[in-house]
Amino acid sequence: MSKNVWLITAAGRGMGVDFARAALASGHSVVASGRDRERVSMVLGTASDLLAVKLDVTSAADAEAAVRDADLKEQIDANRTSRPPLHSIEGVQRLVRAICI
Repeated sequence: MSKNVWLITAAGRGMGVDFARAALASGHSVVASGRDRERVSMVLGTASDLLAVKLDVTSAADAEAAVRDADLKEQIDANRTSRPPLHSIEGVQRLVRAICI
């Protein structure tokens, strides 16, 4: 199985929580977003493959900040483990920009 990155919106409640948990349980990385990052973090907890970000899909500024957060986490993870990143930040960027149009 290849490891994928899931960008999940509304990950602080309902089906978003279920999708995020299922993706993490399957060994994938998750960028979990919501209007309230603290709520997303509280509901999902912490995991090495989880990044909670603030993202209101109607806000271009939120989208750009989410991309920067995901890019920074990828760089930190790659440096910490001395291995290449498991996923492409370009893919995350495309996803974030696509949902915010």
